[in-house]
Amino acid sequence: MFDVGFSELLIIAVVALLVLGPERLPKAARFAGLWVRRARAQWYSVKAEFERELASEELKRSLSTPLSDLQPQMQALEKELRDELGNAEAGFSDAANELGKLETDLADAASEPRDTTPADAASERRDTKPADAATEPKAAGAP
Repeated sequence: MFDVGFSELLIIAVVALLVLGPERLPKAARFAGLWVRRARAQWYSVKAEFERELASEELKRSLSTPLSDLQPQMQALEKELRDELGNAEAGFSDAANELGKLETDLADAASEPRDTTPADAASERRDTKPADAATEPKAAGAP
């Protein structure tokens, strides 16, 4: 914007020294520095506010436009979720029916009387006797 080089600054410093004198020049330099700092602070404040406004406008624009674009996708996902929910409910109802049948079968089996005769009891006892040690095969590595 302003192209001020070293030579121009040197000329301004010499003119200020001649016009103000060596006594008032340091006070004038501090005063000028104060105003330059204030001007920069004001400039940065305006710049930051402008950038915030641009960001908020961009955010408003991005939030309002894509919402209509997302509507079909959201509807498709909702339909898919509803289908999956229906499939899951059907699976659960089938499992509940199977469980009910099993409970009924178990209840029927438990209510039927068992017919055990003394002869059957004796044969069951013979089956549960331990086998002879001589007829058992030896395990590998057993003495």
